Amino acid sequence: MTDSGDLASPDRRAEIAAGLARVHARITDACAAAGRNRAEVTMIAVTKTYPASDVVALAGLGVTDMGENRDQEAAAKATQVAAAGATPRWHFVGRLQRNKVKSVLRYADVVQSVDSVRLASALGTAATSGGRDRPLDVLVQVSIDADPARGGAVPDSADPEVGLAPVAEAVAAAGGLRLAGLMAVAPLGWEPARAFARLAGIAAALRVDHPQATALSAGMSGDLEAAIAHGATHVRVGSALLGMRPTLG
Repeated sequence: MTDSGDLASPDRRAEIAAGLARVHARITDACAAAGRNRAEVTMIAVTKTYPASDVVALAGLGVTDMGENRDQEAAAKATQVAAAGATPRWHFVGRLQRNKVKSVLRYADVVQSVDSVRLASALGTAATSGGRDRPLDVLVQVSIDADPARGGAVPDSADPEVGLAPVAEAVAAAGGLRLAGLMAVAPLGWEPARAFARLAGIAAALRVDHPQATALSAGMSGDLEAAIAHGATHVRVGSALLGMRPTLG
């Protein structure tokens, strides 16, 4: 999954630079089509299963934000990347178990996958007791189609544990956390435009009670244009940027 932290080969660096140029062009064109300023959209390079050398190469090309979704891989990779002198902003974007919270807090600047009150409480407790010098930015993951089986807080639900409103309130009230906004994945079988239009409405409703929660992480390699058209401030791009994803060992 990760290598020893050695630098990528010249051919690999050129491949990454070409992928980055293509993705930047897509984001620029999508912003223009939506009448938005390109500076409003941050690209997160999702580097899960790719080696630490790819992260170092991305950082050298000016990419500031990286995403990972498995703590065991991410913790080792973050250490390797730091040893190579790169200091990206790490986003944890995968489902997070409460027993992994302390480990994730050692490297993550943002956790995008909080979807329960219990997880918010565990993160808040760990963040305040772990000596962090800054709040942890948190995005609440939303289940756009209200199916909790795939993860995500449920909009318009009165469930005190996984309803979107109580989860967002738990994050906002927790010491050591900052409610930054929402994250979501378009449900299987949904047209991306339909999914992200619904997400935009959910985000607007959240900002009534939490006006500081302006981040909206939505859109990946296959649907980033639709996400940008509906207000995404962050897009999470892996394969379109880095090529065929290596298989997990």
